Amino acid sequence: MTGMDARDADLRKELDATLRARGELGDEYESALVDSFLEKVDQRIDGAVERRVRRQLTEQQMTAARDSRSPKATDTWGERFGFGIVSLVLAVPLSAIGGGVAQLPGLLAAWAGIVGVNVVQAARVNPGLFGRRGRRRQDDAWED
Repeated sequence: MTGMDARDADLRKELDATLRARGELGDEYESALVDSFLEKVDQRIDGAVERRVRRQLTEQQMTAARDSRSPKATDTWGERFGFGIVSLVLAVPLSAIGGGVAQLPGLLAAWAGIVGVNVVQAARVNPGLFGRRGRRRQDDAWED
């Protein structure tokens, strides 16, 4: 018997016992016996609802946990544009400082840092961006 069948059988036994008790005790206890039986039915319903709610909450929590782990490009176009503008604005003083302190090597180091930060940002926003480009180039090479 499955869990639901066993519960139905238990409830059926409770109903039979209630009806037998009514037959033995008479009509004067009918209301108390019916109330007692309905209380047991109510407890069973509450238990079933509670199990379903717990199961659904668990499923929602698992779905939320899975979604939070999956990479998402949550940045909007405005955030990406703003990052690019800030990067260019900061490039001017960084270039001046790097070039003024260490001439060409300093200028190259400043721009390597600027490019590096932008590459990391692009990879964060678009996971797999660089992997896809490599495959496209290989595919294009085969087409030529």
